[in-house]
Amino acid sequence: MNISVIVPVFQEAKTIHAFLKTVQAVFPAPAHEIIVVDGSPAGDTLAAVALPQVKTIHSGKGRARQMNHGAAMAKKEILLFLHADTLLPKDAPQLITDLLSGNPDLMGGAFSLGIDDDRIFLKIIEWFANLRSRLTRVPYGDQSIFIRKDCFDRVGGFMEIPIMEDLELMTRIRKQGRRIHILKQKSVTSSRRWNKEGIAACTLRNWLIRLLYHLGVPPDRLAAFYK
Repeated sequence: MNISVIVPVFQEAKTIHAFLKTVQAVFPAPAHEIIVVDGSPAGDTLAAVALPQVKTIHSGKGRARQMNHGAAMAKKEILLFLHADTLLPKDAPQLITDLLSGNPDLMGGAFSLGIDDDRIFLKIIEWFANLRSRLTRVPYGDQSIFIRKDCFDRVGGFMEIPIMEDLELMTRIRKQGRRIHILKQKSVTSSRRWNKEGIAACTLRNWLIRLLYHLGVPPDRLAAFYK
């Protein structure tokens, strides 16, 4: 079982080359493929990708749209949706393929959340996020969701909404009675947004958005809080 790593990007030109070198080391070609989908009309991030084995494509702006576009171009059996500020363990391909090949009833899964910062408050956020995802079986995108391509196609992919597309897809899968698994190994995401916005402000904003989403506030309105 081989993996298509789909990386939605927007204005990541400064860091994308180094990031993709790291991803290539974990997911080498030709067994796996890496697809970078740029949502910027200028294509500035793609211009900074100087790795011939990485597929680069343009898409309309919007993470859900970009990931759906990448999934449509993917050739491998498993889709892995990876944020451009997130790193996976070196044995990630083996962990994923062992899990899915050994459990044919599983639709997919995700990693546990890790944050690349040792400050105590961020470690508390990390702990609660992992507790929540294990109890609900609804991981978020920064946990590097992976799914069988045929299953992804059958459920219709991501709903193309401006925010919460990861939560919407995982909730839809759960409501259909499909199984996913949360690996104990971590998907380590950058703390840059917390650093930029402040830990308390960023965390409260995220909690508020999730609460309002569960209360039925449309994603189009929620997106204004996330800018």
